[in-house]
Amino acid sequence: MSLRRSKPTLLRSQRGVALVFIVAAMAALLLMAGLALDVAHTTLDKSRLQNAADAAALAAAKMLDNTKSTTLATTEALIAFAANANTVGNQELSAAYANGSGTVTVTVQYSATLPPFTAGSANGPYVKVIANGFTRPTWLVSLAGIPQITVGATAVAGPSPSIGTACDLAPMMVCGNTSAGAPGLWGYTVNAPTVLKLAAPGGSTIGPGNFQLIQVGGPGANVVRQNMAGGSTSCLTAGNTVQTQTGNEAGPVAQGLDTRFGDYQGPMGGMQSTYPPDVIVTQPSPLLTVTDNGSGVYSIQSGSTTITASNINLIFNYNTYVSELPTSSFYNYPPPTGAFNRRVVSVPIGDCSGTSGGSTTVPVLGFACYFLLQEPTHQGNNDYVLGQFIGLCNTNGTPGPAPSAGPSPYIIQLYHDPSSGDS
Repeated sequence: MSLRRSKPTLLRSQRGVALVFIVAAMAALLLMAGLALDVAHTTLDKSRLQNAADAAALAAAKMLDNTKSTTLATTEALIAFAANANTVGNQELSAAYANGSGTVTVTVQYSATLPPFTAGSANGPYVKVIANGFTRPTWLVSLAGIPQITVGATAVAGPSPSIGTACDLAPMMVCGNTSAGAPGLWGYTVNAPTVLKLAAPGGSTIGPGNFQLIQVGGPGANVVRQNMAGGSTSCLTAGNTVQTQTGNEAGPVAQGLDTRFGDYQGPMGGMQSTYPPDVIVTQPSPLLTVTDNGSGVYSIQSGSTTITASNINLIFNYNTYVSELPTSSFYNYPPPTGAFNRRVVSVPIGDCSGTSGGSTTVPVLGFACYFLLQEPTHQGNNDYVLGQFIGLCNTNGTPGPAPSAGPSPYIIQLYHDPSSGDS
């Protein structure tokens, strides 16, 4: 009798135990669902914050490269971060940042080396942007005692290793010294003034009929003109060859390069928005002149004084230009009318040892950066383009796997910060 009565009691007991398991399982499922939702949302928040930090670091590194001012670079970083935070879809980040007055804090640091990134450099060139404090309340996982989740982000940007493929090249070429022990970069010394393009009747190390012009994107005077102004979309790779452009093309060369000084003549008239002038267009006074010493050797003179790397500070040069960039009162064409570093051009360095003149191909050793000292003068046979070898400069292209031994063009790029898992 008692055995028969125990069955309902046992069933009720089993139902109670099952209910406990069901409730526990449902709670676990809810927590797992809540965790999945919160993790997904946190990942999205992290991505949004990282994008804003990346944009800020790139903007700061580019401004620092242009102006050599960490003050202007920091301002540019904060502007870029705010602009990115305030884009459509970033409402939570925008509210948390609140244009610098919210919980999200943005710190900008500078280092002379990478790696390691050692904060405290007065000039960079490497920039780190640290964004912290992006906090949001959790949903269901708050039941597990996690009321909020905070994410951070770190981004580092700066000059890349030397580029192996260069774009946006001026269609001129300098010949490199490939002999052992040649100083500097294939014989070129930083700060030395150089004849980038010579005129008849001067002799050329490339050979008769060549005046240091090359074909970048095709032959012809109009292509030369546009490329001198900065319109080249073609690229060259070190180790390959480049085709020379025969003829002097004095007019197209001057018309293209003059735009970088705010002078728009001939077909370049009305092209200021496409080819803006540099922000600073000051030139040496008096203008430099050139004496042909024969065998491809030239003296560059200011009056009766021969200008070299050691005394180039006697004239307005790249060092003067850099010192004036942080102060807008020196600008002849303030942005957005003018653009930074328009007077800096990248050109290939060629191995001219086997050339014999005419239309020929020349092996490309690498690339070099020059500051245009003055507008080209083309009066009679006096037609030269003068540049100051400055070594490093920012141009378009593809970086090589590692920095080269000598100065060379680079791009501004993002880097992984090994000291932080956020970058």
